[in-house]
Amino acid sequence: MSLLNRLTGVILIFCLPLAKGFDVHAQAQQSDKTDSVGLAYAASLTAHAGKGDFAPYYIASNRHGTITQQAGAQLRFAAWKPLERDKRFSWSAGADFISGISTYTDYQRYDASSNQMETNRQRPSSIWLQQLYAELKWRQVFLMVGMKEQESALFNNPLGSGDYVESGNARPIPGLRIGFIDFQNIPFTKGMLQIQGEIAYGRSTDKDWLKNHYNYYNYFVTADTWYHYKRLYFRTSPEQNLSVTFGMQAAAQFKGDIYYYKKGQMTSSKQQKFQLRDLWDMLITKGEDTYYKGNHLGAWDMKAVYRLRSGSKIAAYFQWPWDDGSGIGKLNGFDGIWGLEWNQSEKGLLSGAVIEFLTFMNQSGPMHLDPEDSPGSNMPIHTDGSDNYYNNYQYNGYTHHGMGIGSPFFPSTLYNLDGYMQYVDNRIRGFHTGISGSLSACLDYRILVSYREGFGTGYVPRKSPVHDTSAMIETTWQVPHLKGLCVNLQVGIDRGNLYGNQYGALLKVMYNGFLTKK
Repeated sequence: MSLLNRLTGVILIFCLPLAKGFDVHAQAQQSDKTDSVGLAYAASLTAHAGKGDFAPYYIASNRHGTITQQAGAQLRFAAWKPLERDKRFSWSAGADFISGISTYTDYQRYDASSNQMETNRQRPSSIWLQQLYAELKWRQVFLMVGMKEQESALFNNPLGSGDYVESGNARPIPGLRIGFIDFQNIPFTKGMLQIQGEIAYGRSTDKDWLKNHYNYYNYFVTADTWYHYKRLYFRTSPEQNLSVTFGMQAAAQFKGDIYYYKKGQMTSSKQQKFQLRDLWDMLITKGEDTYYKGNHLGAWDMKAVYRLRSGSKIAAYFQWPWDDGSGIGKLNGFDGIWGLEWNQSEKGLLSGAVIEFLTFMNQSGPMHLDPEDSPGSNMPIHTDGSDNYYNNYQYNGYTHHGMGIGSPFFPSTLYNLDGYMQYVDNRIRGFHTGISGSLSACLDYRILVSYREGFGTGYVPRKSPVHDTSAMIETTWQVPHLKGLCVNLQVGIDRGNLYGNQYGALLKVMYNGFLTKK
């Protein structure tokens, strides 16, 4: 496994990021390929309400952690200057503010004075900075500093269940990203093979969220963690009828301060001071010692796209997750996201469809037994298992402000009303499907449906599985004769004992445009 880690690290050191549009809302997004210059802006007013502890699954998921509560209202304003791709040198910057009110959710917290668990009412802040960043581009390379919303670089964001590593489900993490602006031709391949990727470092901003939501009773909580992400993709020529993209993503949580509790008493703490050497150790893992200095995870990705004569495209793809060397070596069975996608070249009654099967039941088996973990034990066997996806022995679940950085298909720590900071159900399986289209020239729709079963974790399995069925219908009306104004309506419902029985609706009125144009 050590040799495989070194090889993977050497390959991934060449990762560089894909620049994305300033994704405030799907309808307000401006492509980096635009030839517009000047200042772009978007303003929206959103109101949502329903029944349950939280907003329905599909209303809360994959929207960068902006809506989580049962009911609320938000005013959002963003302004940004897009990159100009046709210039050798260009720059971009943006800011995105959110202000609003929402309902409370009742969590549990241990009170030492009364020696019992008490109600801990929590809700998001009334105002926060969602995005703030600046970018520089020179030729095909760019550098971004700040916090900017990221989504899957390969899979369908509006219709898919979410990327296993970075899905756009959580609030952005401030930091630095550097890389290619898009896929680049590899020299001497005559355009038949291209390369693209990214490297990023950041630091979480959810210390106060953890402090307010943790139960202070058992296990641990880790604050002030650092974040690392890298990606390397190769793509065959997109000019051919069949194009294949393949590669790997890797992410890690590292450093931070750990506080251990037992029956309401803090038993110990561990402060892990950040050093510049840590950046290199996360970039290139060199054997077991470095590998266990953080919560490492990632996925092998592949997507094959075939272009039909009509211009429509069909695609087949998978994500194979890994949590350590056994997963990198694909010793975790059938675990992964397996999907089919179809997209029509023009708008129509049905313009896009996705269906996915997801299973995370194997996790390299239920046991992990390594002689190096117990020096002098003379254990005769070595078994890599118990991957415990998204969880770690000294880091909170793979989340930011309670929402999963990866796939929302796993119920994140936000939903743990007992204040536990790990994933409760990561042995999970189910399916997801999504379709979209246009009912008229100015009226679009989107429908998402999923079913899943949760079996707990490999360490704490459930006696009986829990389940959930979720659905959402969305319509977006582009108001005629008022360019830039649109109205979005979502209705969602959850049924089962995984997320709970919830339903709700969301109404958003949004206006976007440019102050100046080229």
